[in-house]
Amino acid sequence: MKASEADILFIAGSGELSKGHWQSRWQRKLASAREILPPRGPDCTPEGWTQVLVDAVGASTRPVVLVAHSLGIAAAIHALPKIRHRVAGAFFVSPADLSDQEALLRKQGLSELGALAPYPTVPLSFPSIMIASRNDPHGSFEHAGDIANAWGSFLIDAGQSGHIDVESGHGPWPEGTMVFAQFISRLKPVPLTH
Repeated sequence: MKASEADILFIAGSGELSKGHWQSRWQRKLASAREILPPRGPDCTPEGWTQVLVDAVGASTRPVVLVAHSLGIAAAIHALPKIRHRVAGAFFVSPADLSDQEALLRKQGLSELGALAPYPTVPLSFPSIMIASRNDPHGSFEHAGDIANAWGSFLIDAGQSGHIDVESGHGPWPEGTMVFAQFISRLKPVPLTH
């Protein structure tokens, strides 16, 4: 599949992405990409965030590729029962271990999203990649390996890469770009059904 043949949904971990974040950089280069942010205020609940994803997928005119970082992975996984039939593949980076993220969630104004824990462990019905770091402050490599194994995701060891965000030096993230390009080129289009 070519990137232009898919609606690529970048699911942010929280709030607005900085212009330097790899998700923002990639999104600006892909004409078929959109950024999906968690809702604000009283709608910032697990149900509110998953509904934002369901609506975005419903508005898509092509097969969907999910590109989720950190807490965005949890929102994507919880939305899957309503959207999986439209998803051609998923590219997951730095899954947060929500069982131990109270401080992170409070800091980012997303305290109610802790209810997204635990991650479902049902195998995914589409190809997926999980990229995880060995020194991510928001989730261990073992945790990422456990959920990747449960989902049938191909796990890539990013070594000592922190949370794979701007703070850890991953603005452009060229290695990730190469992996994503190879991944999307191997995806098969899914028929659009509603």
